[in-house]
Amino acid sequence: MIKVMIVDDQPLVREGLSTLLGLRAEIKVVGTAMDGKDALHKAVELLPDIILMDIRMPGVNGVEGTRLVKNSLPDVKVLILTTFNDSEYIFDALEEGANGYLLKDMPTDTIVQAILTVHHGGVVLPKEFTSQVLTELRMKNHTSQGELPKGLEGLSDREVEVLTHLGEGLNNKEIADTLFITEGTVKNHVSNVIQKLGLRDRTQAAIYAVRYGITTF
Repeated sequence: MIKVMIVDDQPLVREGLSTLLGLRAEIKVVGTAMDGKDALHKAVELLPDIILMDIRMPGVNGVEGTRLVKNSLPDVKVLILTTFNDSEYIFDALEEGANGYLLKDMPTDTIVQAILTVHHGGVVLPKEFTSQVLTELRMKNHTSQGELPKGLEGLSDREVEVLTHLGEGLNNKEIADTLFITEGTVKNHVSNVIQKLGLRDRTQAAIYAVRYGITTF
């Protein structure tokens, strides 16, 4: 059973999500919090597997809350809850260690699937919204899609393929099935990609892939 904590400043959202997710046999809602600071205090006590974290909250928002949680409890995974109006914060949260994000109005089944994906090592990056975020990010940074960072040329063709699939949010098993290789081989490629690009973990690798257009979006 996956232990989940819900963080949102609106009681109705917290209670509604708790009720809906609590109906699922594979999920146990262990607690709720009202902002990022509250989330850290309760996570230390409750040790959830995954935190659903609203990105825009008074007090300590989801970006800072993610940083606090990941610094103190690196094994706890964070899924950001967001809206189309919050795109400027998405990559900030991902770069602080969030394992993906969801739009708040997504169906419960989609949220449950995202929780399962993250629990099993995947990254949740909804394609349509990610494309929009990237467009805004490039406009903001005046970066063209054709500009690729240094270091990419150090990857083998297979490592680039693996990086591409990381950017699509696939876990090791899904990448292995797609490329017709073993999970162990995928794990080695992921480790090589992270090391060669000087990244922290697979989530940062996924962000890297999306940010620089190394995906099929």
